[in-house]
Amino acid sequence: MHTVLQALAEPHRLAIVALLQNGERPAGDLVDALPISQPAVSKHLGVLRAAGLVTVRKDAQRRLYSLNPKPLAELDAWLEPYRRVWTDRLDALERHLDKEFPQ
Repeated sequence: MHTVLQALAEPHRLAIVALLQNGERPAGDLVDALPISQPAVSKHLGVLRAAGLVTVRKDAQRRLYSLNPKPLAELDAWLEPYRRVWTDRLDALERHLDKEFPQ
């Protein structure tokens, strides 16, 4: 989990993940979409691959990248207890505000 969080903490890597949300894309598309150099994109893709967040396949001369949903599902499951805490707190705030400021 720590590796996934570390990988997603960097803004360019998070942008790459967002670009891959809608499906597989060639590395060149990612380079064109980001304000960083091709070597920097390659480095970030390497970190994302090491974290298990993206997969790559070769298609002739191109490398096609896609999201691997498993680490994101694990992250979602890890976040679930925190969502419940915040939901409970927001519900309590709503009840308090309804008492203080009835409509």
